Amino acid sequence: MNKGRFAVIIPVYNHEQRVADVVRNTLKLGFPVFVVDDGSTDATYDKIRNMAGISIIRHDRNRGKGAAIKTGFAAAAGISDWAITIDADGQHDPDNALTLIHAIPDAAMHANRRPIIIGMRENMAGDDVPWTSSFGREFSNFWVRASGGPAIKDSQSGFRIYPLPQCMLLNIRANRFQFEVEMLAKAGWNRFPVIEAPISVSYTPGTPRISHFRPFIDFVRNSGTFMWLIFQRILIPIYIRRKMSYKK
Repeated sequence: MNKGRFAVIIPVYNHEQRVADVVRNTLKLGFPVFVVDDGSTDATYDKIRNMAGISIIRHDRNRGKGAAIKTGFAAAAGISDWAITIDADGQHDPDNALTLIHAIPDAAMHANRRPIIIGMRENMAGDDVPWTSSFGREFSNFWVRASGGPAIKDSQSGFRIYPLPQCMLLNIRANRFQFEVEMLAKAGWNRFPVIEAPISVSYTPGTPRISHFRPFIDFVRNSGTFMWLIFQRILIPIYIRRKMSYKK
C-alpha cells in the first residue's frame, strides 16, 4: 500500500568531515533531500554546495538543531507527507530509513493521528559508545515518560520519521536538542502513536565524529524542559494541555 510521499531533512552544524558522505548516501534513497545548515562556521557549506539533487537552506547564525528541523519541516511540507530526519555526524546508515518506512502501518495515511517513527539504536552498551549517549538515553527515556510521553527505549535518537504537517501543528517551544524530547511529550498528550524500529549505529574508533551535545549545558537545558513539561502535566488538565500544545 502507498504510504505517501517522503523527504529527508539533514540538520547540520560544523560537520565538514562527514556531511558530504552522509548526503551522498542519503541521495541513494531517491527522496528529496533538504540540508539545513544551521550557521556553520567551518567548510560544511563548501563541501556540499555543488552537490546535485539537494536543496540547501542556510541559517545566518546557529539557532539549534530543533530550529533547523523546523526550517526543514517548512520546506518539505509542500512536497511530502512524511519527513525523515538524519543526523549529519555519520552515526546513522541512511539505508535504515527503509526499515523505518516499513514500520509505518499500512492504514496510517487514513488515520486521524499518524505515527512518529523512531529509529531505536541497537548495541548502545558497547565500549565504543560515548557515555553521554548511553547515559543520556536512559535519563531521557525516564523523563519523557514522566512528562506524559510514550514509554520508549530510545527517546534521543535523531533518526526519525515525522508526519507532516501534523507535527508542525504542535507548539514545540524548544529550538535545540530539547526539541526532540518535547515533541515526544506533546505527542503523548495528543495521543499520537509513537513506534520504534531497530536501526544500526556507528561509533567506530578512529572514525571522525563531531557531536555538539555539551554535557553540562545541555543537561541543564534538558532538565529545564522536562521540569516545565512535568509541571504542566501535574497542574494543567489534559484537555487544556492539548489546546495549549497546538498552534493557533
